[in-house]
Amino acid sequence: MTPDLSQARYARMRWNTPLSERHAALLLDRLDVQPGESLLDLGCGWGELLLRAVATSSDPRGSQTTGVGVDSDDSVLDRGRDLAADRYLGARVSFVHASAAAWDTPADRVICIGASHAWGGTIQSLHALTGLVRDGGRLLFGDPCWENPPTKAAEAVFGNQVLSLVDIIANTAAAGWRVLHLSTSDQREWDDFESTWSAGRQEWLMS
Repeated sequence: MTPDLSQARYARMRWNTPLSERHAALLLDRLDVQPGESLLDLGCGWGELLLRAVATSSDPRGSQTTGVGVDSDDSVLDRGRDLAADRYLGARVSFVHASAAAWDTPADRVICIGASHAWGGTIQSLHALTGLVRDGGRLLFGDPCWENPPTKAAEAVFGNQVLSLVDIIANTAAAGWRVLHLSTSDQREWDDFESTWSAGRQEWLMS
């Protein structure tokens, strides 16, 4: 039986972003999720980062972190629910089918990676997310950027939707955020991301 493309397309991907295991661990360390806190992942996909953050922030005395993943793609949400059940996190992590921009319940820690389009772009999302992180909380925000000026060919593809890294930092401050950590994905991470994205589709075509 040929597998469904909606499931096969991300089958080889750890998460739908150019991120190595080591880099992900660093980002979760900087997010600093404490036992008993609430965690929200907007545009979560199948919630791999969310699940790891919840799993590693338990307190032996019983104070447990809870998480909510929000996405508009049912197929990836089903994968997230299966992963949560496999890791015995089903009682602590829930996945909700909804638009990230429609979510209005704040959390102590918020993840939003590659989902700024839900609010209309990087600048709009940075302002909208201020109302979703509780006082004293933290946001892990990831978005495409130009580290160097783009070529004309790249501009023709992406238009003005992608900001420079400098502009993202400036707009982050303008929205009221303080930057505690900044890092960018390297070429190897991008190569792995593109390769695994393609692999699922290639395997589907061959099945």
